[in-house]
Amino acid sequence: MRMKSGFTLIEMSIVLVIIGLIVGGILVGVDLVNAAAIRSQISQIERYNTAVRTFQGKYGYLPGDIPDPYATNAGFAARGTAHPGQGDGNGLIEAWNNANTTGFYSPSDELGAFWVDLSTAGLIDGTFNFATPTFVETGLITVHPASKYFPAGKIGNGNYVYVWSNAGFNYFGLSIPTGSAGAAYLLSSPGLSVQQAYNVDKKVDDGFPQTGSVTATYLNNGVQWAAGGGANGKSNTSATLPTSTTCYDNGGVTGTQNYSTTQNNGTGINCALSFKFQ
Repeated sequence: MRMKSGFTLIEMSIVLVIIGLIVGGILVGVDLVNAAAIRSQISQIERYNTAVRTFQGKYGYLPGDIPDPYATNAGFAARGTAHPGQGDGNGLIEAWNNANTTGFYSPSDELGAFWVDLSTAGLIDGTFNFATPTFVETGLITVHPASKYFPAGKIGNGNYVYVWSNAGFNYFGLSIPTGSAGAAYLLSSPGLSVQQAYNVDKKVDDGFPQTGSVTATYLNNGVQWAAGGGANGKSNTSATLPTSTTCYDNGGVTGTQNYSTTQNNGTGINCALSFKFQ
């Protein structure tokens, strides 16, 4: 009688252990990649803060905000040639004669000149000299790619870093530029997962989406909270139920909002961030 061979329990156990090690190694590898992306993004913002401080220490003004005759004397593009608010030296990165500081983006104003000045001064990587203060751009992002105006975010996924100001503060924004509304309003969409946004926030700030120096805000035809509601930088503490499309919620109970990491393990691309200048 012919005996049939098969796996013993010991052999099957060994196979299962090997499979477990392989799966575990893959998961650890993914975690390491994600952690590296978070560190790179944080480092990028830190480098830009350092560049801003260095520029201000050398020239006495923020990049983009430096007025004439100081700008031209220092070798930068002339200011005030298209709009009188360009380079007014008031310490805020604004646009269009400072008429709207809560989302108006024009590469012909201070928000575009910011990156041109830092690039001209050799304080950042990359060359950003496409935006000039001598014309009014009518096709921001729609006609010319975002890479013409500002640097790509180190976290990837189509995110870019831009600048804006609101309520007397300057910010670095991080989201995906998608086009422009009218002549100059920047349209963008969230490009971070909830978990990514939370990991960045808790590493450098308080870990909450509506407080501290890192908030879940971004430019999209005006300043918006990434989960909707509370427009123009105003926190929203009303009862918010968690969904698969929210960046943050408070479990439907009025009060402090938290990042919605309980939804889909925080994998939803629902968030964007802004970092207050340091």
